[in-house]
Amino acid sequence: DLTEGFDVEAVAAQVKKDYGKIDFFVHSVANGPEVTKPLLETSRKGYLAASSASAYSLISAVQHFGPIMNPGGGVLSISYIAAEKVVPGYGGGMSSAKAQLESDTRTLAFEAGRAYGVRVNCISAGPLKSRAASAIGRGLGSEKVHIDFSIDYMKANAPLSDTDLYAEDVGTSALGLLAPQISRAVTGTVLHVDNGMHIMGISLDSKSFDESPTYKTFRAQKTPAGFWTHP
Repeated sequence: DLTEGFDVEAVAAQVKKDYGKIDFFVHSVANGPEVTKPLLETSRKGYLAASSASAYSLISAVQHFGPIMNPGGGVLSISYIAAEKVVPGYGGGMSSAKAQLESDTRTLAFEAGRAYGVRVNCISAGPLKSRAASAIGRGLGSEKVHIDFSIDYMKANAPLSDTDLYAEDVGTSALGLLAPQISRAVTGTVLHVDNGMHIMGISLDSKSFDESPTYKTFRAQKTPAGFWTHP
């Protein structure tokens, strides 16, 4: 239970006993008990629960694992574009929690860097149909859930269009941030792994542009099929 500091402390103590020093730590945990509620309808309890599980848990992890990490080691967390932009349907305070996570990444990068020589970075991943993501919007009368619509939106609007995003894409990017041989001087960074979706300021598939010759041209352009083949 990462919401309780002493549990994290116990795990860190066991890791130290079993392995001594470690080189990296991956924080990939989030929970928002009211994630299906709009922020306007989120209770204080639900909001604080989302922040505790999804953001403070990183602070607790760095507090207890930082001292047993080798200098140059890396801590990595996982965020989402809702930390920066409005994503309707991603509620319950989870957008706030992800914004906290990214802000804390920068502050922890400074503090853990000075204290332990440890780097702290974050990946903002695009829409992946994980078990957790698939639960958002389930049971609301549609065969498709929130993550399905998000994937469709990314494929229609991202610079790398019609290109699926895989867990391996996030994993290999994470490896690059964790390995000091590759990213020794990189810390406090939020890396977007989302086919470039985060740079877009307007939707190519918006009905408002149905009669635009320019947008019809862009819609017809597709990333070459051989750009990436999933193994």
